[in-house]
Amino acid sequence: MKDASTLDIFLWVVWPYVCLAVFVLGHVWRYTYDKFGWTTRSSQLYESRLLRWGSPLFHFGILFVFLGHVMGLAVPESWTAAVGISETMYHVMAIGIGSIAGFSTIVGMIILIYRRRTVGPVFSATTRMDKAMYLVLAVVILLGLANTAGQVIAEYNYREGVSVWFRGIFRFALHPDLMAEAPLSFQLHGFIAFFLFALWPFTRLVHVFSAPIGYLWRPYVVYRAKPGSRLGTRSTRRGWERSELRRR
Repeated sequence: MKDASTLDIFLWVVWPYVCLAVFVLGHVWRYTYDKFGWTTRSSQLYESRLLRWGSPLFHFGILFVFLGHVMGLAVPESWTAAVGISETMYHVMAIGIGSIAGFSTIVGMIILIYRRRTVGPVFSATTRMDKAMYLVLAVVILLGLANTAGQVIAEYNYREGVSVWFRGIFRFALHPDLMAEAPLSFQLHGFIAFFLFALWPFTRLVHVFSAPIGYLWRPYVVYRAKPGSRLGTRSTRRGWERSELRRR
């Protein structure tokens, strides 16, 4: 680690580790003490027309934004060069796909926020943490879009600066000096993005780590059956025995 000021060490070493610690421990706490709150609190029953447009735009957009960050931050420049992807080709792909993904995410978020603000039951179900999450997430995405657009005219190569700093956090090879030399928009994007990680466990974003895998092998739910009828051909698993209801 090169010489760095106390402020740089706090912003680009201490702050990321604190936010990551809250991210991990917060999820453990949430799952331990609030399993029933581990949900998106779906509001589809209240309104579906706007949700039908906003949700796919937002979720597919944010998925490609995430994949773009994995490619740009986690994959070293030497790796892409080794498979024949030139720096020019990489930036054209990053700017093109990143702009489309970011724009889709923003449009989807605008629709979802408009829906949440104008549909009475949905607005009533909105918590303070929901509002804080939307605000922080919107700022992070807008700063990311600004950085993507700025790559068209800027000469800063974030893969030699921000990306090395980011990977160093997880490898314990710290480079706060690289982030201190990055443009202000990249610094703000990184700082607020880590704040979003710290906020994550206490919002509906926890649903990202949920998947209905159990539905793949759970038994069928039988609502009505004739007395004495055989329910399927599989043997009954322990804990799923049929209960007989007596008529009174």
